[in-house]
Amino acid sequence: MKIFKPLIGALLAAMLAVGAQAQQAITLHGASQFGDDHAFTKSMVRFEELVKKYYGKPVNFVLHKNSELGLEKDYFAYMNQGKAVDYAIVSPAHMSTFSKAAPFIDAPFLFSDLNHWNKVLDQDLLKPIADEVEQKAEVMLIGYAGGGVRNIFANKSATNLTELKNLKVRVQGAPIWSRTFAAVGMTPTVIAYNEVYNAIQNGVIQAGENEAAGVEAMKFYEVAPSILMTRHAITIRPLCFSVKTLKKLPADLQAAIIKAGKEAGAYGRQIESSEDQDKLDKYAKEGKLKQIPFTERVQMQKLVDPVMMAYAKEVGAEAIFAKINAIK
Repeated sequence: MKIFKPLIGALLAAMLAVGAQAQQAITLHGASQFGDDHAFTKSMVRFEELVKKYYGKPVNFVLHKNSELGLEKDYFAYMNQGKAVDYAIVSPAHMSTFSKAAPFIDAPFLFSDLNHWNKVLDQDLLKPIADEVEQKAEVMLIGYAGGGVRNIFANKSATNLTELKNLKVRVQGAPIWSRTFAAVGMTPTVIAYNEVYNAIQNGVIQAGENEAAGVEAMKFYEVAPSILMTRHAITIRPLCFSVKTLKKLPADLQAAIIKAGKEAGAYGRQIESSEDQDKLDKYAKEGKLKQIPFTERVQMQKLVDPVMMAYAKEVGAEAIFAKINAIK
């Protein structure tokens, strides 16, 4: 028996150590409105892979997909409260309660093209807004995904401003979207994203605006088969992380999360910007979506410019707006 006692003791100690390690294993919860094929979901999967790589210790990830935990506005509220969702990709429009300037980073007609958009992100010109969101909402913007070019999907064709007049179009909740679309002559209305399909089908609205990935994921082409190529916005979709959660984590895991967030965001931008036109062409070839050239984008821009200038002043983003416009 004396021989076995040390062995039994060692075995018990090993079991206790394994149990303690299992108890200490950290679990982080993410959320996506979409399934596995969407760029946002792919970006968050890459984020998980990179965190595990850089941390090098056990950490568990649970990614809730297909709107299992609600919509992006819900995810941001959960991250602010430090419960249910630790990380997610969220539209800046849902941050306006905490930062008036946040929706400005995703405003219509802010970027002239993808090259301009990439330069703005590479130079970290959005840092003042990210700092404000972190301070007031306790949500950190750890990376920037997006890169989808937004166009109008509609149940009718329109090639110029006259044909766009009074078009009943769904827009995001941030005020800048309603103001710019109204300035162009359309009739904007705010409707929850998951209600847009039925709203067009039932004649409540005639159109919405989205990048190709969203049109594909929500099957908007079934009720709005015309895509009006207004190219009015290029998306920025921050990868967010709850500050309340982050503060509770070991310092080396915090560092891994911040490093991984930046890289996962860049990965997401590359995916979405490269896939965007391919998706539209695919549905055009299948006869599900007709691309309608829009001939008066320059005139549209002129109508929107004063609104953008006034909005930048209103939300304290004049300096950022000037720097963005200065980049060529």
